[in-house]
Amino acid sequence: MIQALTFLRRGFLSCVLGAFLCTCVTQKASADDRDLEPKEHTKDSLDTVKEKIAEKKAILVDVRDLVEWNAGHVQGAVLLPWRELQDKLTEAQVKEKLPKDKILYTHCAVGYRSLRAAKILKKYGYEVRALKPGYEELVKAGFPSEKKNAP
Repeated sequence: MIQALTFLRRGFLSCVLGAFLCTCVTQKASADDRDLEPKEHTKDSLDTVKEKIAEKKAILVDVRDLVEWNAGHVQGAVLLPWRELQDKLTEAQVKEKLPKDKILYTHCAVGYRSLRAAKILKKYGYEVRALKPGYEELVKAGFPSEKKNAP
């Protein structure tokens, strides 16, 4: 019985130590983009965003997941999921999807992924402005929405 408890205790301590080390590694990896701009969401009003998009000076980049996109998205937005941007897409692949000569307004559901995506896109040389308002707020503000699956 004592041997079993010792074994369980060692296993528990190994799990705790492993979790701690994973946390440290994850924090180090995520700290790499902390110095990149933007550090906060844009101060542009949603009316300004609409104007820039209407004038073809900007585009809206939806960084939510595909499932969220398929449930509804702003018409004319470009789908570029944050997870893919962070983990899979190369800079060259991003450049194929997004124009360099326009302002990119990133948006998600509540603003977190929008800011993270903006940091990566800024690193690639884009003029990016992360929106704090999420998809639901954009729709309430008058941005037209649609439910159409991504190609």
